[in-house]
Amino acid sequence: MITVHHLKQSRSHRVLWLLEELQIPYHLKVYDRDPKAKTAPVELVKIHALGKSPVITDGDRVVAESGAILEYILDHYGQGKLKPSDKSSDDYLSYQYFMHYTEGSFMPQLVLSLIFNMIPKQPMPFFIKPIMKEISRNIHRMYINPQIHLNLDFLESKLKNKKWFAGNEFSVADIQLGFAIYSAQSLLRDQFNYPQLSRFLVEIQKRNSYQVALKKGGPIDL
Repeated sequence: MITVHHLKQSRSHRVLWLLEELQIPYHLKVYDRDPKAKTAPVELVKIHALGKSPVITDGDRVVAESGAILEYILDHYGQGKLKPSDKSSDDYLSYQYFMHYTEGSFMPQLVLSLIFNMIPKQPMPFFIKPIMKEISRNIHRMYINPQIHLNLDFLESKLKNKKWFAGNEFSVADIQLGFAIYSAQSLLRDQFNYPQLSRFLVEIQKRNSYQVALKKGGPIDL
């Protein structure tokens, strides 16, 4: 049986969501973040050398990285579900692209935003804090936010003529992207003006498997 080593408020919600979509039995082991640093606990190092989440174990196998885990589950337990069947189709090419694009191109910008949001909140001499806030604000204005919006504009355009990112059928690419788009919405708040992506978020949150994963794993948050 698959064991999901689930860190609260992390990308491993995707793994729970996929397992619920496929109705695959699994064991859930939940880990809390460090209350101050918000980092993963050292117990995860016993599972994988990098001590990160998501990570799963399946018998003697240890599989890490979101995309690799989702593809492993599909390959071994998916029975052809949740991905385009025709590997020569444009939909399959889109599926492959978004499985890699999410963590390779989009998520780094969101993590960078998170880091620069956290810097001014760290302990420091009172006279340094306004300077760090201004540095963070300027980096967001000049680089981070334009890059996030560039990606969101791109993703918005991909949903103008189809319901899901790999065509008109829900796929694992939507699970992979769902966490990232939700995180972008949380970071940007009232600057998230993307009708198609907002519709997409409403659609995924309606899915019973999404809600069950949320109930079991706790709220998701970048």
